[in-house]
Amino acid sequence: MLKTRIIPTLLLGNFGLVKGERFDAWRQVGAALPAVEVYNLRDVDELIILDINATKEMRAPDFDLISELASSCFVPLTVGGGVATIETIQELLRAGADKVLINTAAYRDERFVLEAVRKFGSQCIVLGIDVRRDISGAYFCYSESGSKSEGVDPIQWALLNEARGVGEIVIQNIELDGMMTGYDLIITNLLASAVALPIIASAGAGQYQHLLQAIECGAMAVSAASMFHFTEQTPGGAKFYLESKGISVRK
Repeated sequence: MLKTRIIPTLLLGNFGLVKGERFDAWRQVGAALPAVEVYNLRDVDELIILDINATKEMRAPDFDLISELASSCFVPLTVGGGVATIETIQELLRAGADKVLINTAAYRDERFVLEAVRKFGSQCIVLGIDVRRDISGAYFCYSESGSKSEGVDPIQWALLNEARGVGEIVIQNIELDGMMTGYDLIITNLLASAVALPIIASAGAGQYQHLLQAIECGAMAVSAASMFHFTEQTPGGAKFYLESKGISVRK
């Protein structure tokens, strides 16, 4: 049986780490390198680092910074934000990333994901799906840091990219980002039921119970940011709690 992974997410702004609500990252929360070093000591299974400005500024991530962070990171590292070319993926892997997260670029060029999987393998390619619900309750995919609706159903988008070969999917409801009221369990369950890929639930965690709820809905990994930044809860505490509820976790 695969063990559930606990994955903190770090958001890179122009002047260090940031965190906010609903994809509006306005709050400075420190420097990236010390955060990575702390998480090395806190029983995390992986880290996700996202450059939240790279796509809107039409640039690649800061390869030098990623290299510095990766050299101090002792767990698998996924990097996203501004991943729009094969060359960018290659440079990120050279800098020390283990996986790359693709979101906006997947909508712009249907060949991009196929080529990325062909060249680097499914295990390196993570699909990010950001969603909102309209007034009817229907889910739609959003790109460009949650600012542009693609008019695409997330389940169909997940199935299409599963066929293209992506290795796993990070799903997050934009409206729950930073709110710490819990994940969107509906979309998590819908995705987990539709595809055979590992689903990483993201956006909304505020307490250990929220992690358990997402896992019970089919998530094979849970990601959190605000919960670990702004509360006394820790990845190690999350593992202890989940194990007490019968969830198999990595030690």
